[in-house]
Amino acid sequence: MRNQINVLSAILLSALLSACASNGGSYAYRDNGYRGGYSQQSVCTSCGTVERIEVARYGDGRSSGAGAVAGAIIGGVLGNQVGDGDGRKAATVAGAVAGGLAGNKIEKDRNERDTYAIYVRMDDGRRLVFEQKGLNGIHTGDRVNTSGRELRQL
Repeated sequence: MRNQINVLSAILLSALLSACASNGGSYAYRDNGYRGGYSQQSVCTSCGTVERIEVARYGDGRSSGAGAVAGAIIGGVLGNQVGDGDGRKAATVAGAVAGGLAGNKIEKDRNERDTYAIYVRMDDGRRLVFEQKGLNGIHTGDRVNTSGRELRQL
């Protein structure tokens, strides 16, 4: 009789303990360094938080002359397609001059803007650096999405 009570007690105790067991992890603990907690959602692999922003390259608005040369060549070729005789020569020269001025202006404008290095801590723990011409209103501490060509605020 005593053995039966011990066996029955053991069965009852194991049944009680199994009722307290976890259901296998329907909740996942996620700690991405900024906040921790329980979440039923999966981690967004294209989402993160901006840690810092630095100016990677300063735009000085200078021109190397390559834009002017390329513009002059293209303008001269296009100008040569217009007119006959002396008119063709004048159109070629005018096209080269206009193309050179336009190419130089395009190169200066391209070099005028600063380039920013944006350091992002991704939700899955990775740290990435994105380089882009403008900040588009992004500041340190902002939540961003990295799936497009440029960072976007969430």
